[in-house]
Amino acid sequence: MKIQFAGLVLIGCLAATASPLVFAQAPAASMAAHSNPTVGGAAMYANKDIIDNAVTSKDHTTLVAAVKAAGLVDTLKGPGPFTVFAPTNAAFSALPKGTVEGLLKPEKKADLTKVLTYHVVPGAVTSTDLMAKIKQGGGKASLTTVEGEALTARVVGKGITLTDSKGQVAHVTIADVKQSNGVIHVIDKVLMP
Repeated sequence: MKIQFAGLVLIGCLAATASPLVFAQAPAASMAAHSNPTVGGAAMYANKDIIDNAVTSKDHTTLVAAVKAAGLVDTLKGPGPFTVFAPTNAAFSALPKGTVEGLLKPEKKADLTKVLTYHVVPGAVTSTDLMAKIKQGGGKASLTTVEGEALTARVVGKGITLTDSKGQVAHVTIADVKQSNGVIHVIDKVLMP
C-alpha cells in the first residue's frame, strides 16, 4: 500500500521503530463494546480528527509538540485513515535524558519525523482487527509502519503486544479511540527506530 505522509511517499502500514513496541489492551470484546474513552482527562469525539482530539489530552502534550515540530499536523488532520499508537507524556519522560529536547531541535526534524511515523500504521486498525490478524497468523501478525519497519503483534494475556526489531515492548493502555480519520491506541512507551 502506498500513501503520502508529510510530503514523503511511503509504502506499507505502520512500521516499528528500532525499539520493540508492545500493544497491550483490555479484552477485545470489552473494548469494542465501549464508546470513545476519555483520554488525558478529555472526551474524545469520533467526529473529530486525530489532531483535534490529541490537543485536548493533558497526557499527550509532548506528542502534540513533537507532531508540530515535525510539521505533521496537516497530515494527521488529513483524510487518512491512520492508526496512531500515541505515547503518553510519561512515555516520553522515560526516554534517556536529553532525547526529547534533542529531537525537537530544528536540525533533527528528519529524525523526529522518523520516530513519529514509526508510531503510525496506514488504515484504521482496531483492536478487534489486530486480534483477528494475530489469530489468522497462528499467534502473531506483522504490521508495517509508515516509517517502514515491521512490528510483530501478539496476544499476551488479555492484551496485545507489538514488538519491534530491537525487542522493546509498549503496552496499549487505552485502545480503540475512534477518530474521523482513523483510530488512536494510547501506549506507555516511545518507539525509537
